[in-house]
Amino acid sequence: MLNKSKFTAALLIVSLFLLTTNTISAHCDSVEGPVVQAAKKTLESGNLNYVYIWIHPEDEAEIEELYNKAVKVRDINEDVRELADMYFYESVVRVHRMSEGVGYTGLKFEDFQPAVGIEIADRAIEKDSVEEILSHINDKSKQEPVKHYFTDLQSKNNFDVDDVEAGREYVKSYVHFIHYVEGLFGGETDHNNLHNKAHTH
Repeated sequence: MLNKSKFTAALLIVSLFLLTTNTISAHCDSVEGPVVQAAKKTLESGNLNYVYIWIHPEDEAEIEELYNKAVKVRDINEDVRELADMYFYESVVRVHRMSEGVGYTGLKFEDFQPAVGIEIADRAIEKDSVEEILSHINDKSKQEPVKHYFTDLQSKNNFDVDDVEAGREYVKSYVHFIHYVEGLFGGETDHNNLHNKAHTH
């Protein structure tokens, strides 16, 4: 049996390595972002479907294995629980980012500020309105895709947590909407480029 103190030390080393890795801006890498929030719900409820919607089906076995490892040690003490939880958050975000074809470079913490476009897109979802976004866009050809992506997203919002396929459809629409708006506020001026970017995740 693995000595608890050795396991704790090893887990601490792994976590410190992951947490000190260089970072780049990425909404889903934030501890306040939707992927980590889903991971928290999984640890609280024991329902892996919260995180499965953010990854590909072929990655489910890996996530389940990592979840089981974290759960086995969470009750040793508070320090180990914190490290085990972080290990699980990091793992889910890493696998999610890999599924997007994007390299993972570590979690961003509470002081992380996402791009303006991402912030305004998240506010639109929270308020169930894209008026704030549209107020910054004079080009009608760019307003219509915003409305379309938002309507599509909201139509898929009330999925059952145990309907993983419906959840993945929601996530797909969420990513399309977020990245389209991010592109608009990040200086993308060509409608076709924005449209293509929205469909690359």
